[in-house]
Amino acid sequence: MRVVVVGGGVIGLSIAWRAATRGLAVTVVDPEPGRGASGVAAGMLAPVTEVHYGEEELLALNLESARRYPRFVADLEEASGIRTGYRASGTVAVARDADDLAALDELVDYQRGLGLDVERLRSRELRRLEPGLAPGVRGGAVVAGDHQVDPRRLVAALLIACRRAGVTLRGERAAGIRRRSVILSGGQAVDGDAVVMAAGAWSSGLEGLPAELAALVRPVKGQIVRLRGAGTPAISRNVRGAEVYLVPRSEEEVVVGATVEERGFDVEVTAGAVHELLRAAIELVPDVTELGLVETAAGLRPGTPDNAPLLGTTAWDDLVLATGHYRNGILLAPVTADAVAELLATGVAPTEIVAFSPRRFERVLT
Repeated sequence: MRVVVVGGGVIGLSIAWRAATRGLAVTVVDPEPGRGASGVAAGMLAPVTEVHYGEEELLALNLESARRYPRFVADLEEASGIRTGYRASGTVAVARDADDLAALDELVDYQRGLGLDVERLRSRELRRLEPGLAPGVRGGAVVAGDHQVDPRRLVAALLIACRRAGVTLRGERAAGIRRRSVILSGGQAVDGDAVVMAAGAWSSGLEGLPAELAALVRPVKGQIVRLRGAGTPAISRNVRGAEVYLVPRSEEEVVVGATVEERGFDVEVTAGAVHELLRAAIELVPDVTELGLVETAAGLRPGTPDNAPLLGTTAWDDLVLATGHYRNGILLAPVTADAVAELLATGVAPTEIVAFSPRRFERVLT
């Protein structure tokens, strides 16, 4: 079976790799595989601290993908020979003031009501766990099960694993789509028995894509800051506040993010956003002021009407969507890759992705 995957980010490459290991002939179309939103992501794997009210089905998918992550990275590191930076660091959610604390208490109650493992901590207990936190923080919670991965190492490993598995990488831009065919910017067609749309926020821009599908994906801008300094990072776990998160890396790096902006396809880094991220980070972890500013970047998350991914077949039986992962693209890579590879190989969608079929919006759109 020939499969054409449009998009060479973490989702597209993960699908391509898993599908190729099942014997499918896979071609990935992307002008810069491994770049895009995947290169800007912080890499927090935090299904519990990311949960929002009313998103129980998405929570279940996130938890399942987190459960698969150790096996996913073990397979990938063996296939590529590259370490992905995966580690079970845990997350502390921090309340800076009384309003934050009230909101956090409500969220912790909700999380516990869902059976999630969340430990509420007082200010003194929190600072004993993370001495780098500001003395004035009011309290927080710790989620020991949250993990992290380095997205740039992850996509580098995926690129090598794909090549070794026989995936063809076409470094060209997809301009259009037809039944069982992708049209490149130069006019050439890449044919296949199935096409997988995994181009993130850019999934909606292909000529020929049915309008009702294109309307489901929109770009949501996110800006991040990377800091680095000598010695041990000021924190050892992911730190999440009401306005910012900080992810410590083993290489003396801290990633600070991320804004959420509805600005279309604008990817310009703005002084105001960088200022607000650094301000909020310093309020939580004062020692951040001693780190060097090494990078600012902006990327585009693929948002959907309900902030849940689009996974599965469409009215075109040969077109599979694997996009719309919004803030959870890195986290959902394992379960998305496994499920889409299974769908391609057998024609049957695994139960874990049935609720995320693109067809859930058909009645709304018609």
